[in-house]
Amino acid sequence: MIVPKRRTSRSRKNKRRSHHALSPPAKAVCPSCGAPKAPHRVCGQCGTYRERTVIETEEE
Repeated sequence: MIVPKRRTSRSRKNKRRSHHALSPPAKAVCPSCGAPKAPHRVCGQCGTYRERTVIETEEE
């Protein structure tokens, strides 16, 4: 079994892990009501997708 000759340094380890960070979820603005929503998803506030009403929601 192969074993590393030297211990991996902290800087080398962290350089390798530099791409492991999580990015924040993408946000889009609903064109009809202006509420933030996930892209390519139905708006939770007004129930529209691509300028069409998909889900009927209770309006105040």
